[in-house]
Amino acid sequence: MPRFPPSPSPNLLTRLFSSNKRSSSSPTAALLSGDFHLRQFSSGNAARAAKGDKEPWWQESMNKVRNIGISAHIDSGKTTLTERVLFYTGRIHEIHEVRGRDGVGAKMDSMDLEREKGITIQSAATYCTWKDYKVNIIDTPGHVDFTIEVERALRVLDGAILVLCSVGGVQSQSITVDRQMRRYEVPRVAFINKLDRMGADPWKVLSQARAKLRHHSAAVQMPIGLEENFKGLIDLVHVKAIFFHGSSGENVVAGDIPADMEELVAEKRRELIETVSEVDDVLAEKFLNDEPITAAELEEAIRRATIAQKFVPVFMGSAFKNKGVQPLLDGVVSYLPCPTEVNNYALDQDNEEAKVTLTGSPDGPLVALAFKLEEGRFGQLTYLRIYEGVIKKGDFIINVNTKKRIKVPRLVRMHSNDMEDIQEAHAGEIVAVFGIDCASGHTFTDGSVKYTMTSMSVPEPVMSLAVQPVSKDAGGQFSKALQRFQKEDPTFRVGLDPDSNQTIISGMGELHLDIYVERMRREYKVDATVGKPRVNFRETITQRAEFDYLHKKQSGGAGQYGRVTGYVEPLPSDSKEKFEFENMIVGQAIPSGFIPAIEKGFKEAANSGSLIGHPVENIRIVLTDGASHAVDSSELAFKMAAIYAFRLCYTAAKPVILEPVMLVELKVPTEFQGTVAGDINKRKGIIVGNDQEGDDSVIQAHVPLNNMFGYSTSLRSMTQGKGEFTMEYKEHCAVSNDVQAQLVNAHNATKSTD
Repeated sequence: MPRFPPSPSPNLLTRLFSSNKRSSSSPTAALLSGDFHLRQFSSGNAARAAKGDKEPWWQESMNKVRNIGISAHIDSGKTTLTERVLFYTGRIHEIHEVRGRDGVGAKMDSMDLEREKGITIQSAATYCTWKDYKVNIIDTPGHVDFTIEVERALRVLDGAILVLCSVGGVQSQSITVDRQMRRYEVPRVAFINKLDRMGADPWKVLSQARAKLRHHSAAVQMPIGLEENFKGLIDLVHVKAIFFHGSSGENVVAGDIPADMEELVAEKRRELIETVSEVDDVLAEKFLNDEPITAAELEEAIRRATIAQKFVPVFMGSAFKNKGVQPLLDGVVSYLPCPTEVNNYALDQDNEEAKVTLTGSPDGPLVALAFKLEEGRFGQLTYLRIYEGVIKKGDFIINVNTKKRIKVPRLVRMHSNDMEDIQEAHAGEIVAVFGIDCASGHTFTDGSVKYTMTSMSVPEPVMSLAVQPVSKDAGGQFSKALQRFQKEDPTFRVGLDPDSNQTIISGMGELHLDIYVERMRREYKVDATVGKPRVNFRETITQRAEFDYLHKKQSGGAGQYGRVTGYVEPLPSDSKEKFEFENMIVGQAIPSGFIPAIEKGFKEAANSGSLIGHPVENIRIVLTDGASHAVDSSELAFKMAAIYAFRLCYTAAKPVILEPVMLVELKVPTEFQGTVAGDINKRKGIIVGNDQEGDDSVIQAHVPLNNMFGYSTSLRSMTQGKGEFTMEYKEHCAVSNDVQAQLVNAHNATKSTD
């Protein structure tokens, strides 16, 4: 058999393919486009082989779609970077800064509150085009209190840009965001921002990313000068210097590499090739045989390794100074996957939730996920990520979770808070729909399949505040605001304290709840007074207890009569249900029409345990007998009987208080390890892991949330500001006897003062 020459053949094929497809504006883009077709062609897709080698109608357009997110630690420059991306892709015609000093503020921060505080709260979704490619960008918040926004965004993305600050390096929230990206298997590129700042050191950040984030990464660019001498970049793949001219850096000019940097460039390029060849066999073979490696071959290898999540290419620049953004966009197009290159699974509801791999093609049945809701001027706006099939304006779609059939009245493509009407959208796109009643995480199909996308993991709220409107007239707006916030954000809950009759809001932390109180004031003109933050305790029982209660009340006219007999017992610890009610009455001791009222009564009673008035969970109630009266029995009578029966037998069931326990991960320099560990023990924490990472100690501990208030301040003072920690909810655990006695006494004291 004749052998093809090793190097020219792929490039020749690539050029042939790309020239057939389209005439490209740049040779790099042509090579890239060809590269896609080559790999799509050689992937051996069975369905296509069956049809012959003809590409499906949608293949080329799908290859040119990118769904990306921009995530980072707070204040690393995410929104500034997005603003520049929108400017260079022609979506906006002038650049505004984040804190809105010019009175306009960044395009993606559309809420007044965001512009004032300079932080991004909601993920705004934006669509733009770059060199024939459609790019959907989701700008995500960097505050840990808004992790549900970040998780929702990552759930629907195909790739992401992780922004790191060249001065701050890898910070605590960078670690959290990276962990979330890993959980949802999102391929990513890193961007080291703020190279113009004093103390910028991209190489330090790169080594931190390797050590702290365990990234297998290497730089694909290097800076020409740093701090105030930062002039441009050197592209290590194509070996050329890049400079940014014009008032907003819009003119990208390729130039020669400065003579004094040639040696360093050669060394860094070799390091890049070496790092990629460790995870890519094709490149490794060439590297080990000492064959010359072309830019196109290196680009293909980086793309393969990035999509397989084995490698993270590192870009550099300064978004604020308009340097390095266009090459980053080229990198997004070159190295991040298109929707068909990512594996997405659905759960088949007809087949016991068996996993089904979605093809990601517009030919298949419609499968779309509602990942974000907003209350807009024209009603509820639902953001959809389409995983398969096509959605058209006027189509009927089925909400699999509620089984409702809904018509699509209006389909729009979002640009922060502006919108463009479109007639249809196909797989891989992110669009918004008006007038559909659903919750976040619901799945829509065309009715031919019954798939749900794996539901996003929603953490339990860990902190509560009592809020009430200052003026009595604002009650309507107050409840309207709370209703809207609950629909938009699954981690935000609203309840009523039965003792004080105050409205209780619960969320993921102090900032999370503060932002909602502030949004209420801004958007609904409702001033609210806020109580002290409190922890969400729970109660449960530890043993079985019998109940037999007769509720009898005689007044003029029909009285009340209802008797219930049975027992309560704790549910097994691995039970998914938190409350179970079972009717084991044989015969008609209680007419069946009253049973729902009895269950309702027990449920109501379990909402507030007698120890500290918090909800009771992991409880099973069994009804074994009872009695009724032909005239006096009513639903109300049996409901009251159930409530009093529960209260009577509750003490006999030996109740205990459960408190939220957090999984706390600390990273502190080794010299402070003893002090920090001692403090964790003092806070009744249990240390479950202790690793060494370079000069740092990584401590994992389970600590009650009640003992974690103000912890960030004390950690800073213990570690001279060098320690950092992340905290997430783990579970509810029983408190010790002394803590239980304290909590019960405090609860009784507040009750007696009320």
